[in-house]
Amino acid sequence: MSFDGFLSTIESDRLREVAETWRQAGTGRRMPGWRDIDPLALGKNLPIVWAWKYDRATEQFTGRLSGEEITQAFGKSLRGRKHEEFFPKDEQPRVFRLHRRVVAEPAFARGTGRVFSHVGRVGIGERIIMPLADDGANGDGIIGATVYQLYDKPAPEDPADPGLRLSFFPLD
Repeated sequence: MSFDGFLSTIESDRLREVAETWRQAGTGRRMPGWRDIDPLALGKNLPIVWAWKYDRATEQFTGRLSGEEITQAFGKSLRGRKHEEFFPKDEQPRVFRLHRRVVAEPAFARGTGRVFSHVGRVGIGERIIMPLADDGANGDGIIGATVYQLYDKPAPEDPADPGLRLSFFPLD
């Protein structure tokens, strides 16, 4: 599916703006690199943006950016932290597989439903994740954004609720 197909599934205006910033940053290349992403272009959406750099040789993610709203939801910044140190041990392998799929295929991801439940918070929201590549071709990072509403009390577990429902869209 093309970028336009991915974009058409995004409900949040803020997330669509972040996705459009990604597209404009990568003009003329398969995908933009970290250095192509202009924080000023993200504007009012910077607080919901987060990013990880990826080392293909070691298969490790290291936090690059944690917007204010993301830091607030997690209760800590991901900036400069290793993936395996940031996420709870029981959730990190699942999150790693998701992030690695986006950077390695490469692909876009979009999810809706429960967010931040793996850190003891309960939120309902929408999330997008997009690959980055400094050379324009080989993924070496991801950038994402999450919009959410947090709730003070955990919602009762619902066996019919799959949590965050994810869709992947191959990069053309």
